Amino acid sequence: MEFIVSIVRSVILFGLLIFIAFRIFRILRPFEKGLVERFGKYNREATAGLNIVIPGIEKLIIVDMREQVIDVPPQEVITKDNVTITVDAVIYYEPTDPKKLVYNVGDFITAATKLAQTNLRNVVGDLELDAALTSRETINTSLKLILDEATDKWGTRVVRVEIQRIDPPQDVQDAMNKVMKAERDRRAAVTEAEGEKRAAILTAEGERESQILSAQGEAEALKQVADAEYKNIFASRFICNFGQYWSNFRIVQG
Repeated sequence: MEFIVSIVRSVILFGLLIFIAFRIFRILRPFEKGLVERFGKYNREATAGLNIVIPGIEKLIIVDMREQVIDVPPQEVITKDNVTITVDAVIYYEPTDPKKLVYNVGDFITAATKLAQTNLRNVVGDLELDAALTSRETINTSLKLILDEATDKWGTRVVRVEIQRIDPPQDVQDAMNKVMKAERDRRAAVTEAEGEKRAAILTAEGERESQILSAQGEAEALKQVADAEYKNIFASRFICNFGQYWSNFRIVQG
């Protein structure tokens, strides 16, 4: 009986030692940093690797230092020209100071989301609908600067902000589609008219060049006929003159 009790005590003691060892020796991964509190007060910062934390006296708070993403829920925003649109975005941030991130804000995700929603309404609200739809990069840059400055005291750095979608009301989308269709039809009509005009010009130029070539051919033919007639007249006159000269020469000789 005493042997069984001794074994049980040994097992309990061994388990307790293992538990204490796991509580004392804490391992942090390369992308983690830790804050060690002693009796509820900040004591030191723990880095990646093996760290010793005294159970019951000290507490380790682990902070993930990798880049994180916050999905800002869709919200309705009124543009400068009084059109209500639905906008949502995502925020990419990375912690820079684990101490500020833990002690300067209670819930960073909620705080950053509300801050992004508020400033998203302000930035997009200063734009008209057409500008909001075509100026995503401008909105992204403005939000990034505002959020980066505001969250600096929380120990984070906003890497970038991306607007995922901007959706106007359905009636506005229908009107925009009609305008786009009308513009495409107008461009098609202009292109077709320009094509017909170009074809007519090319046809006229072809006819003109054909007439010029034909006139040049006729002129060349007339010239050749005139040259031939001139040569014939010259030859006839030469033969006639030669014959008369020969007759006179024979009379003189006779």
